[in-house]
Amino acid sequence: MMVVSRRLVSAFSKSSQREKYVDAELSSSSGSRPALHTHRRRLRTLILCRLLSCLALTPVFVVLMILCQGIPPSYHDVRSFERRLAQHSLTIPSSTVDETAHLVHHPRYLRFPGHLWGHGLNNVLQEALLMSYLAYVSNVSFVFEDYTWTRTPLPWSMYGFALRPARIPLNAIISGPTAGGPMPNGSQALLAVSAEFYEQTCGGPEAKPHVISSAFAPNDEDGTTIIEWWTQQLASVQERCIEIDSTPHDLFDRFLFGGPRILSLWDSLTSSPILSEFAWSPIVQSAVARNFALLRPHTVNDIYATSSSLRGLVAVHLRRGDYKRHCPNLAKWGARYMGFNQHPSLLDRFDPSPYEDDNALKEEYYLAHCLPTIEQLVSVLRTVRREYRAQGAGTLKRVYILSNEGAWALGELTNALKDDGWEDVVSTVDLHLDAEQQHVSMAVDMAIAERAEVFIGNGFSSLSSNVVLLRMAKGVDVRSNRFL
Repeated sequence: MMVVSRRLVSAFSKSSQREKYVDAELSSSSGSRPALHTHRRRLRTLILCRLLSCLALTPVFVVLMILCQGIPPSYHDVRSFERRLAQHSLTIPSSTVDETAHLVHHPRYLRFPGHLWGHGLNNVLQEALLMSYLAYVSNVSFVFEDYTWTRTPLPWSMYGFALRPARIPLNAIISGPTAGGPMPNGSQALLAVSAEFYEQTCGGPEAKPHVISSAFAPNDEDGTTIIEWWTQQLASVQERCIEIDSTPHDLFDRFLFGGPRILSLWDSLTSSPILSEFAWSPIVQSAVARNFALLRPHTVNDIYATSSSLRGLVAVHLRRGDYKRHCPNLAKWGARYMGFNQHPSLLDRFDPSPYEDDNALKEEYYLAHCLPTIEQLVSVLRTVRREYRAQGAGTLKRVYILSNEGAWALGELTNALKDDGWEDVVSTVDLHLDAEQQHVSMAVDMAIAERAEVFIGNGFSSLSSNVVLLRMAKGVDVRSNRFL
């Protein structure tokens, strides 16, 4: 674009000089005004042609700039892996056999066509985990979907003058039962299948899946009541293919995830295979291992053993970008922490009630916990380090910053933390990632946060909520989960 601008300026300046020269020449000669007008028209035509040429080339420059960012990966090998999952066989091994009655019992499949798409990874992930949990307790096979950013027929979409995959196979992000992974040994639970397999099995003009509407679901009740209602609905269905019509109301809406009603599911959900067998994808785990030099594990085994923590490391979630607008709105709405972040065992509470009569103080309180300044961040980390040591839990030396902030802005925070005594500070922007890892980099951040000795989250964030949930399901010390 700068090249185009320089050409336009050059064209106008040269043409202007030429027009002045011609005017002077003509006025010093015969003074013929018709000749003067003819030359001016020619110059204006020349300028217009150059301007149109530059404008015509602008899309070309834009396309070249986009292509210079790189073509996103297709994850073709991951899709091949999903197609070859054992449960995707249409023969007897994908079903259960009653040897006494010599009958084959085909599994029932449960699909959610109204699942979230076009949203951030963690909004989609929290919904998928709860949907797969519903399928698990209802003894049906969950149908998992791609992580979908846009439903364009093209494999890519535009985002910030760069291409990004329009769809990413779920197994490029997570593993475990929600993505078709195995259940624990001895479990009779049905394995999840892909949407592609479901369409092959239940598609076609003659196929008529059984549809259950969300119109009469108890959407305002607590999480356990909602799950029990859906389980009862599914128990009476004998058809093989089942779909949930969530057009009347989202199956699990943002008010459920954003409030304490979901806490009634805590014990059953965290102890279920959906979370106990949850794992990040090999692509994500390989990214963590690739960056061992930045993360500095105590031993080499710590970087590979997902059950061990990265000792001495505190991960802090610093959300910027859209939160600069979102956080003041949270104060206006009187929002509280995400539902799972309100678990009573967690140390940090969010209570804006003392500031209800003063909007300025109320917003200041919200911003300190949602969009903290550098000074506030340094203070929070200092306090957590001191309290963690006082509890005899360990010594925190290093900081990892999960953030959507730019490198230039994180530099000031990094310097401030080092001045406050932290041995090392690294962030999202320091990671070395290949193309496939780059497009699931948020999951890489979460995998690091899950394994950090201490995690400091943003209580209003679904990312922080999911990290806390996964850490608690893994059995980490509850004192190691803190909030800004």
